[in-house]
Amino acid sequence: MINYLISKQQARLFLLRHQHLSSSTLQGSKQSIYDYIRHVGCIQYDPLSITGHNHELVLQARIPGFTPDLVQELLYQDRLLVDGWDKNMSIYCTEDWPYFQRSRELAATRYGGNSEIMATVGRVRQELTERGPLSSLDMEGKDKINWAWAPARLSRAALESMYFWGEIVVHHRVHTRRYYDFTAKLLPETILNEQDPNQTEDQYYDWYVLRRIGSIGLQWNRSGDGWLGINGLKSKERTMAIQRLLHTDRIREVNVEGIKLPFYIRTIDTPVLEELLRDTNEQGEDCISTFSAAALAPLDNLLWDRELIKQLFNFEYRWEVYKPAAERKFGYYVLPLLYGDRFVGRFEPVTDKKSGILTIINWWWEPEESLTPDLTAALKEALISLARCVRANSVQFLPEVVTKSGLQELVKSVQDIAVRECSLGLGE
Repeated sequence: MINYLISKQQARLFLLRHQHLSSSTLQGSKQSIYDYIRHVGCIQYDPLSITGHNHELVLQARIPGFTPDLVQELLYQDRLLVDGWDKNMSIYCTEDWPYFQRSRELAATRYGGNSEIMATVGRVRQELTERGPLSSLDMEGKDKINWAWAPARLSRAALESMYFWGEIVVHHRVHTRRYYDFTAKLLPETILNEQDPNQTEDQYYDWYVLRRIGSIGLQWNRSGDGWLGINGLKSKERTMAIQRLLHTDRIREVNVEGIKLPFYIRTIDTPVLEELLRDTNEQGEDCISTFSAAALAPLDNLLWDRELIKQLFNFEYRWEVYKPAAERKFGYYVLPLLYGDRFVGRFEPVTDKKSGILTIINWWWEPEESLTPDLTAALKEALISLARCVRANSVQFLPEVVTKSGLQELVKSVQDIAVRECSLGLGE
């Protein structure tokens, strides 16, 4: 059995290569978006859009020239991606649809036994057949049912139940509102007719554990958000799946100096790790080809396991959007700033869609970090990428933020963003 012993920096560098965050290895195209999502299994969707949706922020950090319309086309025109459930609300490749049959069957059992929902499902089917794609607001009726976080209209509960058991999928979205249509009309017949590749529960757990390891790059056998959303997977089942995957050489163990628990890597990803180890042995550990910067999404795949990031990057990050204001250490919608193989800070951006201005309202440096010429240039490109993603035509900083954090040179460097609108495609 092949095991690896690596340093923390080698672990960081591998994760960044795996996540396509260390350099521009992806091209600015829909194919690159698809390839990345296929590589990591899924990316998370979240309805909040203070400065872009989570999935858009994930992609802008990796795909040169990314704009949201590219992923919209893959989802709702090409149908190569599915707006569905994996790690909570997620986006994954349509080719993976058969693997989620077990989850859809569980949803059918759970919601199909509710007489109120089922009484409404028949009417929903008729309305969809006669009228085409609909949202819950297009359905008549004000009767409510206890649902998720709060009572909801029966029409919404019926639509979402049908969505969970796979009878309907998202046809398109208007902002965050979902419009549904029958799955049979939208997804390829060959995929819908394919049997669940995982015939046993053990096979299902093995597939899902392997998938989640690949979603991050390195993962340990420790409870955390990286394992969320896998039906029935507890510590015991996860441990047994890891042992089976090790035995069949689909994963390998990676020990990181200074960390007690071992990590696991997909065997198909070990050539990248082995190449990295050769590079660091030949060039030393300062072998990052380009020191680029990126503003990461709150639910970025790299950040799924917060304790893992703390251990490897010495960076603590919590998404405080659901915390009461008085309990927040930083801010409402704060994005981490990655530079090279370290986190240099975090900032709070807000986009005014009417004016097209992206405003930085807060900025926090990590200890001993400050602006340098190289970092200024890298951060400028990161802010341009973010501005393009949210269709902003300029980036502004609150004056007190500039003074407090010493951002004067960065402010000067982004003043030409509006001038470069046409070449960047901003504000279209």
